[in-house]
Amino acid sequence: IALMNELAIIFDRLDIDTQDVLAAAATKWNFLPFKPGLVGGHCIGVDPYYLTHRAQEVGYHPEVILAGRRINDSMAAHVAERIVKLMLARNSPVAGARILIMGLAFKEDCPDLRNTKVADLVHELQAYSASTEIWDPWVDAEEARAEYGIDILPQQPDDGSYDAVVIAVAHRQFAELGASAIRQFGKAGAVLFDIKGMLERDQSDGRL
Repeated sequence: IALMNELAIIFDRLDIDTQDVLAAAATKWNFLPFKPGLVGGHCIGVDPYYLTHRAQEVGYHPEVILAGRRINDSMAAHVAERIVKLMLARNSPVAGARILIMGLAFKEDCPDLRNTKVADLVHELQAYSASTEIWDPWVDAEEARAEYGIDILPQQPDDGSYDAVVIAVAHRQFAELGASAIRQFGKAGAVLFDIKGMLERDQSDGRL
């Protein structure tokens, strides 16, 4: 995943769609389809450090493993920067903007908040003085507040309320809404960024 995240950063600068590259690569019979994204949870984001710690205890400094962690840990900042650039390209002020983030759990269709990197994205966008609102029908609102200081919207957001909409987690409820209904959450000209590649390419303004 770290390799795909780094490739996604490079492809963005080359104006190449990562999903197109993955589709082409998938024509090879033994291709393993890893996708870029925010890497959280109780496993991938944590367990490598047990190995690297033990390796350092026996005198070896891991290079590739730690580099992978650095890449994955940087993705929230990368996504926030891309969202901000898309907004500025539309002359949409970022400071004071209302941004809807769809999903807080670390993966789709589960309530697990452990080490979710969506929380990092929230903080990155707030660092640009944007106001963020999070909608996730799967997670426990009290747990989100206790663990991350994040308030969850109690119900589906109102239409026409946001300057940008970010699909952070591909919950099935979000997929069932479809691109048109999701865009309705935004004001006219609002940016729609699809981190997970849940929608077709021409249905969003940006994706990893």
